[in-house]
Amino acid sequence: MKRKGFRGLMFRTRTIGKSVTAVVIVLVAGCVSAPVTKESLQQKPQASEQEKPKTNRLVVYADKGKEKINRNIYGHFSEHLGRCIYGGFWVGEDSPVPNTRGIRNDVVEALRQIKIPVLRWPGGCFADEYHWMDGIGPREKRPTMVNTHWGRVTENNHFGTHEFLDLCEQLGCEPYICGNVGSGTVLEMQQWVEYITFDGISPMSGLRRQNGQDKPWLVKYWGIGNENWGCGGNMRPEFYADLYRRYSTYLRNFGENRLYRIACGPSGADYNWTEVVMREAGRFMDGIAPHYYCGSGKKSRSATQFYEEDWFEQLKRALHIEEIIVKHAEIMDKYDSKKRIGMIVDEWGAWHQVEPGTNRGFLYQQNSLRDALVAGVTLNIFNNHCDRVKMACIAQTVNVLQAMILTDNEKMIVTPTYHIFEMYKVHQDATLLPVELQCKDYRYGDSNIPALNVSASRDGEGKIHISLCNLDPKTSVEIVCELKGIEAKKVSGRVLTSDAMTAYNNFDNPEAVKPAVFNDLQLKEDVLTVVLPAKSVVVLEIE
Repeated sequence: MKRKGFRGLMFRTRTIGKSVTAVVIVLVAGCVSAPVTKESLQQKPQASEQEKPKTNRLVVYADKGKEKINRNIYGHFSEHLGRCIYGGFWVGEDSPVPNTRGIRNDVVEALRQIKIPVLRWPGGCFADEYHWMDGIGPREKRPTMVNTHWGRVTENNHFGTHEFLDLCEQLGCEPYICGNVGSGTVLEMQQWVEYITFDGISPMSGLRRQNGQDKPWLVKYWGIGNENWGCGGNMRPEFYADLYRRYSTYLRNFGENRLYRIACGPSGADYNWTEVVMREAGRFMDGIAPHYYCGSGKKSRSATQFYEEDWFEQLKRALHIEEIIVKHAEIMDKYDSKKRIGMIVDEWGAWHQVEPGTNRGFLYQQNSLRDALVAGVTLNIFNNHCDRVKMACIAQTVNVLQAMILTDNEKMIVTPTYHIFEMYKVHQDATLLPVELQCKDYRYGDSNIPALNVSASRDGEGKIHISLCNLDPKTSVEIVCELKGIEAKKVSGRVLTSDAMTAYNNFDNPEAVKPAVFNDLQLKEDVLTVVLPAKSVVVLEIE
């Protein structure tokens, strides 16, 4: 994660019984056309008014599809930043806040509800100044440290390796650990892997047993540095590629544990970084991690006080991640035509001004309906590129940036973005389905973006999920959907929207934005007609 915020654009970068097939459709108000490919990025003449679509039509090929949407696309990121860890996840065993071994019960339960698949820790920029041995052993004996990146606060290191892996076990998710390349050593990271995963007798496994954990953990995902082009050392890609090769050599597989080594990827559209690192170190990696933040509004960077100009600009930037994915994937294909290496977008999301009266270094921001649309669009794009995108981690889980959850001592609320993850969880580990979308544009001033954005999938029970985003905050959209390869019998739905595009949840009104029953649809034979409210997300289930 970049240490400093910025103004403007930010880069960091069923069959049920014998005869009924169940289908779930996710619809989000706003519009994106067919998924971007490298061919579609070539310059094309502007369509005339006569050539532009007069209606919104979608075709879903429900009986096709081969690529799997990895559940880890719906992953999360937790950094030692502001109140994400301390006060967010961790309150300590003596806290009046209900907890299990110091970890908040309410936060764990909320994240289990959205089936959190993977959690990245300890950073972020913090990772490249974190020394893991300071966070093990009796808590009262752990040394303190100054968090120089985020608020310059002193941390007591009470939340360390054991606590993080306990958190992941409580959540039922996979841990993803990012190691210290910026200020650490190869030996330090090598010993961390050994401490956690070695099942034999060694100094590190002995130290782990001394600290109360007899059996090793299984930790597959390891990031070798974070943003080493910036806060992780200001390195050139040539230097980092050589350093990555050295680190990856000494990170060993022990027992049943098999490491998935993830290289630092580029900031946004830095295609040279990807070119160099893939060329020089691609054969040593399993994944590469680009970062991209879509920033905030054009004039107002407030999370909750903005106008349509800001709404439009934010969503336009959110859509830009597709071009970034396509161009990085094209480079990756040059060196990895079999797509062995995963694109791991382990930081993404909105980045607004902090809330008034809060520590600027804590990056605490609210989360409105606009952020829900950002999440819906972005997740659709990840789904559509699941042949290369294998994991993504929104920044961040609790109390920081585009958070799922906000806490205030014993109080906890969930955000509009949380509801998108809950509604979209039906895509996890499902098969991506091909679609064809024809839609009108959403126009603001002299600019325009597609009004609808779509992805579709079929899960293991035969349910089909279609996610559509309608980005227009003022105009409802009728879309006609043709379902090929299935015989639909029944439709039901849920909707996430509000009267105001600035609507958000707070501790006085925690359910201002929440999903509701959706009925504005009609199914006739294999054609489904849906009227999407302005600025809405709709999830349909078709049986």
